[in-house]
Amino acid sequence: MENEENRLIETVDEEGNVITFELYDIIEVEEKEYALLLPTEDDVNDSDEGEIVIMRLTKDGDDYIFETIDEDEEFNKVAAYVESLAEEEDDEEEE
Repeated sequence: MENEENRLIETVDEEGNVITFELYDIIEVEEKEYALLLPTEDDVNDSDEGEIVIMRLTKDGDDYIFETIDEDEEFNKVAAYVESLAEEEDDEEEE
């Protein structure tokens, strides 16, 4: 079983606040990798509950760098893919 600490990612927002996320999944869209992150209980407020954060992954040697997606077109493609995965999962649960 994977160590849970390895699944925790810390990022810093525009205001300098450290936010901790749990790595939910890594997906590939158009040959790029993206991380699906869930805020940890400590960093969830009422408006964020259950909301997935999507970040682009780039490889730096053996390490991954988590980057925000600044381009709307890229973000929309990835978000649409994530939504299609969620719909497929819902359909499978109904069967």
